[in-house]
Amino acid sequence: DEPATRHVQVAEMVIEKAKRLVEHKKDVVILLDSITRLARAYNTVVPPSGKILSGGVDSNALHKPKRFFGAARNIEQGGSLTIIGTALIETGSRMDEVIFEEFKGTGNMELVLDRKLADRRTYPAMDINKSGTRKEELLLGDDAIQRLWLLRKVLTPLNSLDAMEWLLDKMKG
Repeated sequence: DEPATRHVQVAEMVIEKAKRLVEHKKDVVILLDSITRLARAYNTVVPPSGKILSGGVDSNALHKPKRFFGAARNIEQGGSLTIIGTALIETGSRMDEVIFEEFKGTGNMELVLDRKLADRRTYPAMDINKSGTRKEELLLGDDAIQRLWLLRKVLTPLNSLDAMEWLLDKMKG
């Protein structure tokens, strides 16, 4: 592990390099593990604002991590910048929960992993009912979106293990 100042420095170098590559018509993907740790690092290094959110998060600490995520874009006649980030949840830390809630609605897609499925060696170990893409109707045709909504209607009453096992069984045919 590195000090918080180094985490912040590396994150800022990475995002600036990515922006320059996008300007030169390159497609860039940044995998950030995790937005929670990045926000914690900023919380350590930013000058105190005097306004502390619950969990001990300084209100200024979230500004730059939000700008980091906000840099994701597709530039007309340029490249694209995709940022895939993880977030720590259910750690018992109020700070982690506050950070997660601040970023929860900012992504285009949310994939929720499920430890119970992984422990049972059921893969992909994801909670289908809690995972999804925002504005999926813009990505899929009418027929596909209708089938997806029907599938979600079938899966919603099931717990994550039953939903994944049902889906895997149907995919096997």
